[in-house]
Amino acid sequence: MSASQGAGERNADPQQLHKSLKNRHIQLIALGGAIGTGLFYGSSESIGLAGPSILLAYVIGGAAIFMIVRAMSEMSVEDPRAGAFSYYASRYWSKRAGFISGWNYWFNYVLVSMVELAVVGSFVNYWFPNIPQWASAAFFLVLITLLNLFGVSEFGEFEFWFALIKIVAVIAMIAGGLWVIVANLPTDSGVRASFANWFTVDGGFFPHGAMSRAADGHWDGLLMALVVVMFSFGGTELIGVTAGEVENPSKTIPRATNGIIWRILVFYVAALGIIMAVVPWDRIDGQMSPFVQIFDSVGVPVAAGILNFVCLTAVMSVYNSALYSNSRMLFSLARQGNAPAYLGRVNKRGVPVAGVLTSAAVTVVAVVVVFLWPQFAFNYLMSIATIAAIINWTMIMITEMLFRRRVAAGDGPGELNGLRGAEALARIRFKLPGWNWTPYVIIAFLAMVAVLMCFSPSYRIALVAGVIWLAVLFAAYAITSRASANRDAKTVLDSTRK
Repeated sequence: MSASQGAGERNADPQQLHKSLKNRHIQLIALGGAIGTGLFYGSSESIGLAGPSILLAYVIGGAAIFMIVRAMSEMSVEDPRAGAFSYYASRYWSKRAGFISGWNYWFNYVLVSMVELAVVGSFVNYWFPNIPQWASAAFFLVLITLLNLFGVSEFGEFEFWFALIKIVAVIAMIAGGLWVIVANLPTDSGVRASFANWFTVDGGFFPHGAMSRAADGHWDGLLMALVVVMFSFGGTELIGVTAGEVENPSKTIPRATNGIIWRILVFYVAALGIIMAVVPWDRIDGQMSPFVQIFDSVGVPVAAGILNFVCLTAVMSVYNSALYSNSRMLFSLARQGNAPAYLGRVNKRGVPVAGVLTSAAVTVVAVVVVFLWPQFAFNYLMSIATIAAIINWTMIMITEMLFRRRVAAGDGPGELNGLRGAEALARIRFKLPGWNWTPYVIIAFLAMVAVLMCFSPSYRIALVAGVIWLAVLFAAYAITSRASANRDAKTVLDSTRK
């Protein structure tokens, strides 16, 4: 940490988070959150569903995610707060909406952390097969927890380098694949590397059309691939969670938002496009990572070891971001009155220590569940994590519409407060493109994705779990708000008796 950063943190309000994250931190935090093991290993599933048309699916899904992040950033520029969308839901919608949004996001990232820590041992065992997987999980959980107890600028620096490793790996693969294509090198598939393979191999660009049913009863096609694609973009909303700790948010957040989406599209679309040009899409069977397969096909055997290292850092990066965002979400919930007050305190470095340690402790329990009952954890708990993303994104779009209504009514934040109607709306600095119709289009798109999940056995359970999960959140809010009201009434009664 530089001297200027240190001075800034020492002089900050001790009761608030410190604004120490720079533009480069925000850019790579969000980009790194969307480039994880799902891209390096899980992309074979999406390619199998749609073939080369998966590129179009990433363009469509990326456009939707861009609008969701723009909607959140519109609010973050005017009212930068920790926990972003939970705070905005509480402020502009209702306290119950803030409760549901915040706890839904927090629990979602506990489950994501659970999965990342559960698989970290497999990457360590690649080099050290005798180390128990639980020991690897425990080591990295303690290490990342300690990193998060430092100031936010240190967190940003660590995450910057974690994300950079993944980005360099993807760029290296793109460059290597282009070299194979340009040099016209032979591959072990027997098919010459060429972009023409998108259109000539086994059914062409749309081998399964928009949607088709295979002989075994499962559904394929471009639309089914959208389900997988949308969840691969999870993590980009982290820009909003960092809003309360960003230097100069009015400039940093727009730069990060506008810059992040085209980079994600380049990394996903360019990377998968190169892979399918070198390795025919019908030869990508998921037995190994497509990133390993592209180099293995031209005789580069060390690729598996390199990718294993990249995936290990990717797991650390995702858990690092998850623990950071969860601690800030608990901080925001506590400040809203939707979580115990002790979670809303920070230490002299501006770190919500209680939020970090509480999230880490719950993650320990989740990881133990994975090791004891892996089938239950992955089939049921991860279903909730899957549908939680759609719940959050939908609530962000609804909150943006309600934010504009409050601004127009004269109840906007900061400089917008007191202004009304068109004058107030015109003063919004980072407007959502097509603000009067975009939210409806995105909500309809997310609803379509939810319907498409019904056609996939592995995702169908997520919808049932999602309904149950929402019912649990509504019930939890009703119980806690009633208990809070009873405490307040008792306090008033006791004071009148005195």
